[in-house]
Amino acid sequence: MTITKSSPAAQTTTPGLPSRVSIEWSGEHRFDTGRSGGKRATFDGSGIAGQSPVDALLSALATCAAIDVVDILAKRRTPVRSLKVDVTGERVDTIPRRVKHIALAFRMSGDGIERDQAERAIDLAITKYCSVRDSLREDIGIDWTLELNGESGATR
Repeated sequence: MTITKSSPAAQTTTPGLPSRVSIEWSGEHRFDTGRSGGKRATFDGSGIAGQSPVDALLSALATCAAIDVVDILAKRRTPVRSLKVDVTGERVDTIPRRVKHIALAFRMSGDGIERDQAERAIDLAITKYCSVRDSLREDIGIDWTLELNGESGATR
């Protein structure tokens, strides 16, 4: 995905109001998308000039969950120093080739973050707070793993 910059004020949303974006075809399978007056992203159905729509969906899920994880741990006064999430989406073989399973691999570090609290933050993000997850079909399985400060843990 290619991002272009705009003013921070154009990036805000008001709770309760609809989210609005527009897309514009830029040739082949490429589309520029974003909020009016806000940052624009290029999506490419071929995955060459930008993320494919399915890649963007996986990115949106991971980003939504990661925002919640960072916020939850910050409220516990154990801020995250670094966070990376690798996402794998498994798709069905039939048309439409929808996503049937998603695996999220969280790699996180931060002083004072306890494993059980990090796992609880991830679980809450995915099962309670992430609006992207809640917008997906309920039969899409989502599993996750956590590597905290270089140490692997359980799969959920």
